[in-house]
Amino acid sequence: MNITIAIADDHPMIIGGLRNMLSVYPHIELIAAFADGAALVAGMETQLPDVLLLDIHLPDKTGDALTPLLLKKHPGLKILALTNIDSTLYVHNMLRLGAMGYLLKNTDPSMVIQAIETVHKGAQFIDPSLSNKLAQFTSRAKKGANMKPSLTVREKEILRLTVHGDTIQEISSKLFIGLRTVEYYRSNLFLKLDVKNMASLIRKTIELGILEEW
Repeated sequence: MNITIAIADDHPMIIGGLRNMLSVYPHIELIAAFADGAALVAGMETQLPDVLLLDIHLPDKTGDALTPLLLKKHPGLKILALTNIDSTLYVHNMLRLGAMGYLLKNTDPSMVIQAIETVHKGAQFIDPSLSNKLAQFTSRAKKGANMKPSLTVREKEILRLTVHGDTIQEISSKLFIGLRTVEYYRSNLFLKLDVKNMASLIRKTIELGILEEW
């Protein structure tokens, strides 16, 4: 079983560490490494691996923005999120968008290999430290799927501007926050409203009357 992989991470030490670790596993070949989303998207056109180890916070793009884009172009690609973010929100969101696994960077090397092999076979792999919390989170999310979600004031501000048709850049300018901050809040809104695209987000907002009392 030979597996080709690529790494997308903006920390050279992470890439170097993974390269050294993988060098002792002859059945796994690292064929490419990318430091940002733009390089990753371009590189996938010529160096498509079996498995992509994706840091979900690259300098120019987030993992939840890159995952559906990459899978639309390359449906057979297996994406394994590799991150420091210990959050069931992020795990749930990445899996919902099509990632096959979620792994923390502080995990043991043997766990990384197991995760790569598992997602390569087409099965999901969740970091063991997150699996129980994810099951509880998913259960709660299903129970509240048809109820109005609990949103923060900032989330409601961004949702209101989104429904009105403002772009990420326009929202960033109006609220004096960074583009990545807007993307983060929008990602949370997609998760809390259990939708996958902007049209569904707007439709469900109207159906539930989320902004009517605000």
